[in-house]
Amino acid sequence: MKNITLYIIAFSLFLISSAFAETYEVQMLNKLEKERNLYNPSIIYVNSGDTVKWIAADKGHNVAFTKKGVPDGVELYKSKLNSDAEYTFNTAGIYAYNCTPHYGLGMIAFVIVDNDLSNFDQVAKIKYPGKSKKLAKVLLEQIKNGS
Repeated sequence: MKNITLYIIAFSLFLISSAFAETYEVQMLNKLEKERNLYNPSIIYVNSGDTVKWIAADKGHNVAFTKKGVPDGVELYKSKLNSDAEYTFNTAGIYAYNCTPHYGLGMIAFVIVDNDLSNFDQVAKIKYPGKSKKLAKVLLEQIKNGS
């Protein structure tokens, strides 16, 4: 009887936490004002259990977690080109991601889970290619300053 009660409590807590999980949308775009090949927004803050849905507003883009750009123990995720994608974040920390075809052109962005910056130094040490290098510096400064 005790095991059944514990099971019911655990299941109830799962349902309650799932009920409060949110879904956030990020657009994958060819152009927005003067910027080209971008995610909008480029920084998003979520809680554990929340889902980010990337909308393929324009063709030619995907989502790929950047090598060494995720918390320890998280497997790298990569979506298909030209398709909407979604991922539920269950581990706290910073997630750096990029568009595979446009990585060197500056198409990068970040998800911060539970306001946890414990892997900030690891993400900041990534050798971002081309235009991504300059953009990463700007975005990481914004993350560091909480803006």
